[in-house]
Amino acid sequence: MPKNLQIATVGGGCFWCTEAVFQEVRGVEKVISGYAGGDVPGRPTYREICSGLTGAAEVVQIMFDTTRLTYEALLVIFMTTHDPTTLNRQGADRGTQYRSVIFHHNAKQQKIAQEVVSQLQHYFEDPIVTEMSEAPIFYDATQEHQDFYKNNNGQGYCTFVIEPKLAKLRKLHADLLK
Repeated sequence: MPKNLQIATVGGGCFWCTEAVFQEVRGVEKVISGYAGGDVPGRPTYREICSGLTGAAEVVQIMFDTTRLTYEALLVIFMTTHDPTTLNRQGADRGTQYRSVIFHHNAKQQKIAQEVVSQLQHYFEDPIVTEMSEAPIFYDATQEHQDFYKNNNGQGYCTFVIEPKLAKLRKLHADLLK
């Protein structure tokens, strides 16, 4: 991987929402929907994840160009386009698989994540409950879950759940969009 590319792994509820947000951000080279965390051995299936019994979270793995987007800016976008104050829930999606989580890939990412969460706390009425831990094995979701919004933007979920997050992204972070 070129030196200027880094990987970030975050989960903010349904991976379709988080994927759609980051696909619009300048400096993001690739976004892959998938799963991470949990305590069940092997590659989990979407059905197993949805059961809430695996402990894994729906996440996205983001490859980004550090000359165009900092890890700090990426995390600010992440924290302000989902609700980091609800434990194991985003909107109607409930369960540990929908938790807010930052999986750091090194000590520098860990430090930046802690700083960003601390700096943003005063913008929220409730405490931020975003989990922060070392990045575990990442499993990409099946092809039908990749580029979901781009391929299905007429579906109700896209209209009522994803589009408001995209509107928030465009309002708060217009200067960071492609």
